[in-house]
Amino acid sequence: MVSRRTLGLLAVAALVTLAGCGATGSGGDGGAAGGYEQATGVEADRAQEATPAPTGEPREQASDGGSGGAGDASGDVVNTDERAIIRTGTVAVEVDDYESAQSALTSTVEGYGGYVSDSRQDRRQIGNDTWVRGELVLRVPSEHFDALVNDTRGLGEVQTVEVNSRDVTDQLVDIEARLENLRAERDRLRELYDQANTTEDVLAVQRELSDVQGEIERLEARQQSLENQVAYSTLTVRLEEPRPTPNRVAPDRWYDTPVLLAFMQSVDGVVVVARAFVVGFAYALPYLLAFALPVVVVGAVLWRVARRFRASE
Repeated sequence: MVSRRTLGLLAVAALVTLAGCGATGSGGDGGAAGGYEQATGVEADRAQEATPAPTGEPREQASDGGSGGAGDASGDVVNTDERAIIRTGTVAVEVDDYESAQSALTSTVEGYGGYVSDSRQDRRQIGNDTWVRGELVLRVPSEHFDALVNDTRGLGEVQTVEVNSRDVTDQLVDIEARLENLRAERDRLRELYDQANTTEDVLAVQRELSDVQGEIERLEARQQSLENQVAYSTLTVRLEEPRPTPNRVAPDRWYDTPVLLAFMQSVDGVVVVARAFVVGFAYALPYLLAFALPVVVVGAVLWRVARRFRASE
């Protein structure tokens, strides 16, 4: 059983936490537990609408004052005078030579201070001709995102271009406000931990302290992930060499086909039919041996018996 002193300590901690949450004005939830769930970013992701970013700038000036109360709570970590924009894009380009295009693109992104996050390529074949296609995922500082897109366009014939933006300013402000509340609660729980005299009190406060610390670590990881996506934009580039095409040109009318070509095509057809017949016979042979052969044997025996019966009459 938990002692009355333990219950009293936990009640004081809960009341102080509720008071701190109300003072920040960061949400309408009635307790710390609801704030923890919203702070993970799941609800915020659903509610956050994508806001187009201006060309050439990963961050744009806010059209209004932003989230005033929450902005004050966030301090210097998130400045509501600037919008935190996550920019992503996809570009598909047909290039003459895959290897040279990949090398040029790698050098370009490294020159902007970025890097190649992932890459893959595969070689395809039609007859004796081959061509290469692949994909590169590039991470580049957000201020160089538009320049990288333009450089990618110059690699060859552009097939598709898609650029997306997502405003996560409110999410970062909300996360920072909740982190301040949780850190303050952690400090108060540490004080209660130092003042606890019984083992029950120590264990009860320690459990609360562990829960709060876990929420802090999850929020910090979420915050770091968002800030990294804002700082480094992501561009997916698909490169593909031209597909080889046969040199033969189909005639307008079938009787315009050259005689020798028509003969060779007929020979090919005969070979295909003969091969199909042999393969079909190979498939049917086990069934013939299993079912037709016994019928033939039984029929032959009956015919001989009937013939002897007639001869004896």
